[in-house]
Amino acid sequence: MIHALEIAGLPLHSNVLLAPLAGYTNYPFRKLCAELGAALTFTEMVSAKGLMYGSEETKLLLYHEGEHPRAAQIFGSDPAIMRAACESEALAGYDLIDINMGCPMPKIVKNGDGSALLENLPLAARVISACAQTSRRISVKIRIGVDGAHKNAAGIARMCEDAGACMITVHGRTRDMIYAGEPDYDQIAAAKRAVRIPVIANGGVWNRADMDKMLERTGADGVMIARAALYRPQIFCDIPGREAPSMRTVFFEQFERTLSLYGPRFAVVFMRKMAAFYCKGLRGATEYRRRLFAVTTPEALRALAAEIFQEE
Repeated sequence: MIHALEIAGLPLHSNVLLAPLAGYTNYPFRKLCAELGAALTFTEMVSAKGLMYGSEETKLLLYHEGEHPRAAQIFGSDPAIMRAACESEALAGYDLIDINMGCPMPKIVKNGDGSALLENLPLAARVISACAQTSRRISVKIRIGVDGAHKNAAGIARMCEDAGACMITVHGRTRDMIYAGEPDYDQIAAAKRAVRIPVIANGGVWNRADMDKMLERTGADGVMIARAALYRPQIFCDIPGREAPSMRTVFFEQFERTLSLYGPRFAVVFMRKMAAFYCKGLRGATEYRRRLFAVTTPEALRALAAEIFQEE
């Protein structure tokens, strides 16, 4: 069920994508996942207002080195600001711009952004339409509703398509579920049946069996891998059955790239978190995590990582 995919004329070598993950999908991680097999990677969600205000931190989230294809995710609820963001120089090099309509975090929702737009579909439609009027490829990432009593994936999907979206990713959980619980396959399937544009299924895909189950039960055109990639980026090799590099190789390649781009302070803090994910399932993982978060220098982190991720 792995196959090539085309999104509004953008060819992808497969239908397995890396999700935008706030705090994690920086450039070195996106590059790593693309090299391992992700057909399309997304930036962390970027504030449209931050782009308009010229935030240096926001610009850094969009750093890339020219690879294609690539996608950026933005969030906001002001149609004019969202359109201006899509037209900005910062997003000019991206092949696809994704609108976040799924983030459940209170600090995003309280401002009317992310999944708050699920409660105001007329405004959501204006946001999507304003972005689509820029002639950029616009996709939307949604949830199936705000809670169990208000599931409406099909209606939301139709609204997105009618407003100009060329792809929809459906996270098969409601906003109040956050990231817990079984995804609702029926709701994703309803969204797929409701539209003609590609529908990507998201939620609960940790391996090839999960992907096959998701696609069989929903009819979706592909899957988007989220948290599973944080524990094992090699999932993009595992799903198609290709040989995967060792976790030692993965960690050190990512660490050196992160260090080169962001400097030692950020690299140590960020890669401590990644190492804590990567050591899941190893004997002594709890003690390794304790030691990881006591590390403060690149040299110390390299030494500890070499101990944790011994040659496989």
